[in-house]
Amino acid sequence: MSSLTPARARLALLALALGGFGIGATEFVAMGLLPNLAQDLLPALYADSPTAANARAGALVSAYALGVVVGAPTIAALAARFPRKQLLLVLVAAFTLGTVASALLPSFGLVLAARFVAGLPHGAYFGVAALVAASIMGPGKRGQGVALVLSGLTIANVIGVPTITHLGQVTSWRIAYLVVAAIFAATFVAIAYLVPFQPGDPDATMGRELRAFGRIQVWLALLIGAIGFGGFFAVYTFISPLVTEVTRLGPGFVPIVLVVVGVGMTLGNFLGGWTADRNVMGSIFAYFGLFVVALAGLAFTAQTTGGLLAFVFLIGFAASALSPAIQTRLMDVAGDSQTLAAAVNHASLNLGNALGALLGGVTIAAGFGYVSPAWVGLILCAPGIALAVTALLLQRRRAPEPVLASV
Repeated sequence: MSSLTPARARLALLALALGGFGIGATEFVAMGLLPNLAQDLLPALYADSPTAANARAGALVSAYALGVVVGAPTIAALAARFPRKQLLLVLVAAFTLGTVASALLPSFGLVLAARFVAGLPHGAYFGVAALVAASIMGPGKRGQGVALVLSGLTIANVIGVPTITHLGQVTSWRIAYLVVAAIFAATFVAIAYLVPFQPGDPDATMGRELRAFGRIQVWLALLIGAIGFGGFFAVYTFISPLVTEVTRLGPGFVPIVLVVVGVGMTLGNFLGGWTADRNVMGSIFAYFGLFVVALAGLAFTAQTTGGLLAFVFLIGFAASALSPAIQTRLMDVAGDSQTLAAAVNHASLNLGNALGALLGGVTIAAGFGYVSPAWVGLILCAPGIALAVTALLLQRRRAPEPVLASV
C-alpha cells in the first residue's frame, strides 16, 4: 500500500468507514425505534402490555447479534484467501439485501429472520476492512487502523442513528431501514472506486485460520468482549423506554440521548485505538474501570436528565474504547490466523449484544424496570475483568502459551 498517495489513502479509508457507518445504522437504529417496532409488529401484545412488547421486540437486536456471531468466524475462515476488495463488495451487497428485506417483510417472525441474515456479514466486513486499513496505515498503527474503520460505526451513533431514528419516528421504521439500505448501496460504489486491490492470504486455509481457537489467550480475549460488552448492549437496547419511562422525557428527546451516546463512542473509539498501540492490556483494565463507574452512575441517577446524559456518554465512551483494544489483543495472540482474529472480535462483541439484550429484556419482563439493564451490565463486568486478569497473569508467566487442542 506504500504506492498510495496520501489523498488516495484517505479516500480509501473513508470508503471503509462508510461501511462502518452503515453497519452502525443497521445495528443500532432498532434501539431508538424499539417501541415503534413493537407496536407495529406485535400489535396485540403491545395493546395488552407495552412493556412486554418492548421486551419481546428486543429479540430483533439479539437476532442481528446472533447473525454476527455465526457469520464472523464462518465467513472469515472460508474466505481468507479471497482478494479483500472483492470480498468487501460481496459483504456490502449482502448487507444491502438483508436490510431491504428487514424493511419490507410483513411479520415479526420474518423480520426477526431478516435481522439474523443481515448480521451475517458484519464481523467479516469489519475484520477484512481492519486488515486493509492496517495495511494502508503502515506498521505500528494497527490500533489506529482498526479505530478508523470503527469510526464509521461510532460516527453513525452521532449523526446517522439519531437522524434515522427521528425519521422513523415521524414516518415509519420501515422507511428508516430503507435509508440504511441506501447507505450500503453508496458504500458498495465507494469501495468499488476508491479501495485499491489487495490480495487475500494465498497460504490461508480453513484449518490454519481455525487453529486460532486452540489458543487459550484467543478464547480469553473473545470472552472478555462477549461478557464485558453485554452491559453496554443491555443498556443501549432499551435506551428509548429508559428515556421516556424513567427520566420522563418525551420521545423527541431520544435522538438527543443517542447523539450523546454516539459522541462518547466516537471519542472513546479514537482514544482506545491510540492507547491500544501503546499498552493493550492497560487500556482494557482502564476502560473496564470507567465502564463500571458509568454503569453504576446510570443506575443511581437515570431519573434525572443530567445523570442520564452524563452517564450514557461515559458508557458509550468506555465501551467503544474497549473495542479497538480487544481487537488489537486478538490480533496479537492469534498467530497466523489474522483474518479470523480480526473478524471474531465482532462476533464476541455481538454475543455480548445478544446476551445483554436478552438479560435486559428478562429483567424488564420480570418487573424490575428499565433501569435494571444497568445492574445487569455491572454484574457482567465482574467476570469480564476476571478474564482480563487471567489473560495478564498467563502473559506474565512468559511460558509457552497453553494450547487447548489442535484443529
